[in-house]
Amino acid sequence: EVQLVESGGGLVQAGGSLRLSCAASGFTFRDYAIGWFRQAPGKEREGVSCISSDVDDIYYAESVKGRFTISRDNAKNTVYLQMNSLTPEDTGVYICAAPSMARPGFRHCDYYGMDYWGEGTLVTVSS
Repeated sequence: EVQLVESGGGLVQAGGSLRLSCAASGFTFRDYAIGWFRQAPGKEREGVSCISSDVDDIYYAESVKGRFTISRDNAKNTVYLQMNSLTPEDTGVYICAAPSMARPGFRHCDYYGMDYWGEGTLVTVSS
């Protein structure tokens, strides 16, 4: 049973920071890439960041580059997303995701190759 559970969302003022966590279970976490996505009302789901299993590939959406930092702690089966200098445009439900081991590239980042999704945590940034 693969489970991904996000936490750390909340209400923050513009310019503030939040750290999101994605706690994983049910698979060999250390072997898998993990991605963060977000979805705002009326908008398509957007890939925000991704980190490969060995941390040699890290990606950020242009809109968050320089402000967000993704990291992972394999001992805790957790991926983090440190979000700084938040703006109202960052508001949305943040969801973490992982590929199935059936995908040859499961160790690497592919926003379009995710199979398991958490329920999300809501981030609201006020002006």
